[in-house]
Amino acid sequence: MNSENKINVLYLDDEENNLFSFKATFRIKYNVFIASKGAEALDIIRDNEIHVIITDQRMPEMTGVEFLEEVIKIKPEPIRILLTGYTDMAAVVDAINKGKIFHYLNKPWKEEEISETVSRAFEIYEKKKNIIDQNSQLEISNEQLEFLLRQKLLS
Repeated sequence: MNSENKINVLYLDDEENNLFSFKATFRIKYNVFIASKGAEALDIIRDNEIHVIITDQRMPEMTGVEFLEEVIKIKPEPIRILLTGYTDMAAVVDAINKGKIFHYLNKPWKEEEISETVSRAFEIYEKKKNIIDQNSQLEISNEQLEFLLRQKLLS
């Protein structure tokens, strides 16, 4: 599978070991982008088409939920997943309500669980993208029909 057909996954975590482990595990299956700071991850999102975002919740400069809130302002299309080693129900509720997450995963993550979740997330990404594309095509068709109707009414 060439890199153009792979799912673009961004993984944000302040722990370097987790970043390297994630990239080593999934680099063959996905185009993996990694970042250790929220600002760095936001730059990656601005510069690349990211399909799925996985972020740790507890980080020093910006929580995962705060990061996902910023992502929604920049590019709402990527499917968002929150990853944490802590059971913090307030964070989960915030992630759902504010970060509009697709899924919540516990640390330490399991390769199979991440793979299944990313696959499901990408299916949703593609469906949403298809709906947006179809709506755009419908708008163009409607504009063309309105133009033809105006032309017909004028003649």
